[in-house]
Amino acid sequence: MALLLCLGLTAALARGCLHCHGNFSEKFSFYRHHVNLKSWWVGDIPVSGSLLADWSRDTMKELHLAIPAEITREKLDQVADAVYQKMDQLYQGKMYFPGYFPNELRAIFREQVHLIQNAIIESRIDCQRHCGIFQYETISCINCTDSHVVCFGYNCESSAQWETAVQGLLLYINKWHKQDTKTRTTPAFLISPSFTCLEPPHLANLTLENASECLTQH
Repeated sequence: MALLLCLGLTAALARGCLHCHGNFSEKFSFYRHHVNLKSWWVGDIPVSGSLLADWSRDTMKELHLAIPAEITREKLDQVADAVYQKMDQLYQGKMYFPGYFPNELRAIFREQVHLIQNAIIESRIDCQRHCGIFQYETISCINCTDSHVVCFGYNCESSAQWETAVQGLLLYINKWHKQDTKTRTTPAFLISPSFTCLEPPHLANLTLENASECLTQH
Protein backbone atom coordinates (compact mmCIF):
# COMPACT_ATOMS: atom_id res chain seq x y z
CA MET A 1 0.00 0.00 0.00
CA ALA A 2 1.46 3.29 -1.04
CA LEU A 3 2.04 5.73 1.80
CA LEU A 4 2.33 9.47 1.70
CA LEU A 5 4.16 12.18 3.61
CA CYS A 6 2.90 15.69 2.98
CA LEU A 7 4.72 18.77 4.13
CA GLY A 8 2.44 21.77 4.36
CA LEU A 9 4.52 24.92 4.40
CA THR A 10 1.94 27.48 5.51
CA ALA A 11 -0.21 27.88 8.59
CA ALA A 12 -3.45 25.99 8.90
CA LEU A 13 -5.66 28.91 9.87
CA ALA A 14 -7.47 30.45 6.95
CA ARG A 15 -10.57 32.47 6.11
CA GLY A 16 -11.71 30.39 3.16
CA CYS A 17 -10.63 29.59 -0.37
CA LEU A 18 -13.22 30.77 -2.87
CA HIS A 19 -12.46 34.42 -2.06
CA CYS A 20 -9.06 33.89 -3.69
CA HIS A 21 -10.71 33.42 -7.08
CA GLY A 22 -10.49 36.40 -9.41
CA ASN A 23 -14.25 36.69 -9.95
CA PHE A 24 -15.29 36.25 -6.32
CA SER A 25 -15.65 39.92 -5.39
CA GLU A 26 -17.67 40.77 -8.48
CA LYS A 27 -19.90 37.72 -8.22
CA PHE A 28 -20.68 37.98 -4.52
CA SER A 29 -21.15 41.73 -4.71
CA PHE A 30 -23.90 41.07 -7.26
CA TYR A 31 -25.41 38.31 -5.12
CA ARG A 32 -25.51 40.52 -2.01
CA HIS A 33 -26.97 43.54 -3.79
CA HIS A 34 -29.78 41.52 -5.40
CA VAL A 35 -30.73 39.34 -2.43
CA ASN A 36 -33.69 41.57 -1.58
CA LEU A 37 -35.36 40.59 -4.85
CA LYS A 38 -35.36 36.85 -4.25
CA SER A 39 -37.97 36.18 -1.56
CA TRP A 40 -41.56 37.11 -0.84
CA TRP A 41 -40.81 37.06 2.89
CA VAL A 42 -38.83 39.98 4.30
CA GLY A 43 -37.31 37.70 6.96
CA ASP A 44 -35.36 35.79 4.30
CA ILE A 45 -33.43 38.91 3.27
CA PRO A 46 -31.26 39.44 6.38
CA VAL A 47 -30.70 35.69 6.75
CA SER A 48 -29.59 35.34 3.14
CA GLY A 49 -27.49 38.50 3.33
CA SER A 50 -25.69 37.16 6.39
CA LEU A 51 -24.98 33.85 4.64
CA LEU A 52 -23.41 35.68 1.72
CA ALA A 53 -21.45 38.15 3.84
CA ASP A 54 -19.96 35.39 6.00
CA TRP A 55 -19.38 32.94 3.14
CA SER A 56 -15.58 32.95 3.26
CA ARG A 57 -15.28 32.91 7.05
CA ASP A 58 -17.85 30.15 7.46
CA THR A 59 -16.19 28.08 4.76
CA MET A 60 -13.05 27.65 6.85
CA LYS A 61 -15.06 26.79 9.93
CA GLU A 62 -16.65 23.89 8.06
CA LEU A 63 -13.57 22.55 6.26
CA HIS A 64 -12.17 20.79 9.34
CA LEU A 65 -8.91 20.03 7.56
CA ALA A 66 -5.90 18.64 9.42
CA ILE A 67 -3.65 19.98 6.66
CA PRO A 68 -3.08 23.57 5.50
CA ALA A 69 -5.77 25.00 3.25
CA GLU A 70 -3.79 25.28 0.03
CA ILE A 71 -5.48 24.66 -3.29
CA THR A 72 -4.14 24.49 -6.83
CA ARG A 73 -5.30 27.18 -9.26
CA GLU A 74 -6.82 24.55 -11.54
CA LYS A 75 -8.93 23.07 -8.78
CA LEU A 76 -9.90 26.51 -7.47
CA ASP A 77 -11.19 27.38 -10.96
CA GLN A 78 -13.21 24.16 -11.01
CA VAL A 79 -14.76 24.85 -7.61
CA ALA A 80 -15.52 28.47 -8.51
CA ASP A 81 -17.14 27.53 -11.82
CA ALA A 82 -19.38 24.99 -10.08
CA VAL A 83 -20.42 27.45 -7.34
CA TYR A 84 -21.04 30.37 -9.69
CA GLN A 85 -23.11 28.18 -11.99
CA LYS A 86 -25.34 27.09 -9.10
CA MET A 87 -25.64 30.62 -7.77
CA ASP A 88 -26.41 32.14 -11.16
CA GLN A 89 -29.13 29.56 -11.74
CA LEU A 90 -30.63 30.40 -8.35
CA TYR A 91 -30.61 34.12 -9.12
CA GLN A 92 -32.21 33.63 -12.52
CA GLY A 93 -35.47 32.63 -10.86
CA LYS A 94 -38.10 35.10 -9.79
CA MET A 95 -39.12 35.67 -6.19
CA TYR A 96 -39.25 32.48 -4.13
CA PHE A 97 -41.62 31.34 -1.40
CA PRO A 98 -40.57 31.99 2.24
CA GLY A 99 -37.57 29.95 3.36
CA TYR A 100 -36.68 28.56 -0.05
CA PHE A 101 -33.91 31.00 -1.01
CA PRO A 102 -31.79 30.81 2.17
CA ASN A 103 -32.17 27.03 2.19
CA GLU A 104 -30.83 26.87 -1.37
CA LEU A 105 -27.93 29.13 -0.40
CA ARG A 106 -27.07 26.78 2.45
CA ALA A 107 -27.16 23.79 0.09
CA ILE A 108 -24.79 25.50 -2.34
CA PHE A 109 -22.53 26.49 0.55
CA ARG A 110 -22.33 22.90 1.82
CA GLU A 111 -21.60 21.61 -1.67
CA GLN A 112 -18.84 24.20 -2.03
CA VAL A 113 -17.25 23.07 1.24
CA HIS A 114 -17.18 19.45 0.04
CA LEU A 115 -15.69 20.49 -3.30
CA ILE A 116 -12.90 22.43 -1.58
CA GLN A 117 -12.20 19.60 0.85
CA ASN A 118 -11.97 17.08 -1.97
CA ALA A 119 -9.82 19.38 -4.11
CA ILE A 120 -7.23 19.92 -1.38
CA ILE A 121 -7.15 16.28 -0.28
CA GLU A 122 -7.02 14.89 -3.82
CA SER A 123 -3.93 16.97 -4.57
CA ARG A 124 -2.24 15.54 -1.49
CA ILE A 125 -3.20 11.97 -2.38
CA ASP A 126 -1.89 12.45 -5.92
CA CYS A 127 1.55 12.76 -4.38
CA GLN A 128 1.65 9.01 -3.75
CA ARG A 129 1.90 8.54 -7.50
CA HIS A 130 5.38 10.01 -7.31
CA CYS A 131 8.61 8.61 -5.99
CA GLY A 132 10.45 10.84 -3.56
CA ILE A 133 10.22 14.60 -3.06
CA PHE A 134 7.57 16.28 -5.19
CA GLN A 135 6.34 19.87 -5.14
CA TYR A 136 3.20 21.41 -6.59
CA GLU A 137 2.13 25.02 -6.73
CA THR A 138 -0.90 26.21 -4.78
CA ILE A 139 -2.71 29.28 -3.52
CA SER A 140 -2.74 29.87 0.20
CA CYS A 141 -6.27 30.39 1.46
CA ILE A 142 -4.86 32.51 4.29
CA ASN A 143 -3.98 35.51 2.16
CA CYS A 144 -4.44 34.34 -1.46
CA THR A 145 -0.72 34.44 -2.17
CA ASP A 146 1.19 31.85 -4.16
CA SER A 147 2.34 28.95 -2.04
CA HIS A 148 3.50 25.39 -2.54
CA VAL A 149 3.25 21.97 -0.97
CA VAL A 150 6.16 19.56 -0.76
CA CYS A 151 5.41 15.86 -0.48
CA PHE A 152 7.37 12.64 -0.22
CA GLY A 153 5.87 9.86 -2.31
CA TYR A 154 6.54 6.17 -1.74
CA ASN A 155 5.52 4.91 -5.16
CA CYS A 156 8.98 3.75 -6.25
CA GLU A 157 9.26 0.89 -8.73
CA SER A 158 12.78 -0.26 -7.94
CA SER A 159 15.35 -0.26 -5.17
CA ALA A 160 17.43 2.18 -7.20
CA GLN A 161 14.51 4.63 -7.42
CA TRP A 162 13.89 4.21 -3.70
CA GLU A 163 17.53 4.96 -2.87
CA THR A 164 17.41 8.07 -5.05
CA ALA A 165 14.17 9.13 -3.36
CA VAL A 166 15.63 8.77 0.13
CA GLN A 167 18.75 10.66 -0.92
CA GLY A 168 16.52 13.47 -2.16
CA LEU A 169 14.68 13.46 1.15
CA LEU A 170 17.96 13.67 3.06
CA LEU A 171 19.06 16.59 0.90
CA TYR A 172 15.77 18.37 1.57
CA ILE A 173 16.05 17.75 5.31
CA ASN A 174 19.66 18.91 5.45
CA LYS A 175 18.76 22.16 3.67
CA TRP A 176 15.90 22.68 6.09
CA HIS A 177 18.16 21.93 9.06
CA LYS A 178 20.59 24.68 7.99
CA GLN A 179 17.91 27.36 7.78
CA ASP A 180 17.55 30.01 10.46
CA THR A 181 15.66 28.43 13.36
CA LYS A 182 13.88 31.73 14.01
CA THR A 183 12.34 31.98 10.54
CA ARG A 184 12.06 28.44 9.18
CA THR A 185 8.81 26.52 9.16
CA THR A 186 8.93 22.97 10.52
CA PRO A 187 7.32 20.56 8.05
CA ALA A 188 4.57 18.47 9.58
CA PHE A 189 6.35 15.14 9.03
CA LEU A 190 9.35 16.23 11.13
CA ILE A 191 7.20 16.53 14.23
CA SER A 192 4.98 13.53 13.59
CA PRO A 193 5.12 10.93 16.44
CA SER A 194 5.14 8.19 13.80
CA PHE A 195 8.50 9.31 12.45
CA THR A 196 10.67 9.95 15.50
CA CYS A 197 13.83 9.26 13.49
CA LEU A 198 13.05 12.32 11.38
CA GLU A 199 12.51 14.67 14.31
CA PRO A 200 14.89 17.65 14.61
CA PRO A 201 17.11 16.13 17.37
CA HIS A 202 18.05 13.27 15.03
CA LEU A 203 18.48 15.17 11.78
CA ALA A 204 22.10 16.18 12.16
CA ASN A 205 23.35 12.60 12.16
CA LEU A 206 20.71 11.09 9.91
CA THR A 207 22.15 8.68 7.34
CA LEU A 208 20.73 7.22 4.16
CA GLU A 209 20.48 3.79 5.77
CA ASN A 210 18.74 5.09 8.89
CA ALA A 211 16.28 7.21 6.91
CA SER A 212 15.42 4.32 4.59
CA GLU A 213 14.86 2.00 7.54
CA CYS A 214 12.67 4.55 9.30
CA LEU A 215 10.52 5.18 6.26
CA THR A 216 10.04 1.52 5.30
CA GLN A 217 8.76 0.73 8.80
CA HIS A 218 5.70 2.85 8.07
